Amino acid sequence: MPNNIEGIRIQTSCEGVDWNALRDTLVADDFDNGRTPEEYERSSRNSHIAIFCFDGDDIIGNGRVLSDGVCNAYIVDVWVRSSHRRRGIASAMMLRLLEGLQGQHVYLFTDDRMEFYESLGFCEQPFGMSIVVGSWLNRK
Repeated sequence: MPNNIEGIRIQTSCEGVDWNALRDTLVADDFDNGRTPEEYERSSRNSHIAIFCFDGDDIIGNGRVLSDGVCNAYIVDVWVRSSHRRRGIASAMMLRLLEGLQGQHVYLFTDDRMEFYESLGFCEQPFGMSIVVGSWLNRK
């Protein structure tokens, strides 16, 4: 997978990420879930794989994988800025993330873009459960 697609730089390193700019961009694009810039950084650095896409110096996409490194992985926080969608960026990110997960059962949760994930080989699994332990993000 090339590091550039349509002039977009893709990296799987947290180095050089402006966490304040990431949060501001997510808020502006209506994709924020309430994390602070420090929490976005901690989430990314504690992930098995984190991916970031840039158009020049502007962050325009990211995603993460949580994995035991053996048999189970979970893809979360997949986002491409609205102005950059339908250019192959999300596909390139997903393929790069999946490259690092050979032999693992990979799960993701989404309530939209089902056809996009199906085009990558994902299939719907109708059963699942979740719980938030305590309060969301340990906030009162």
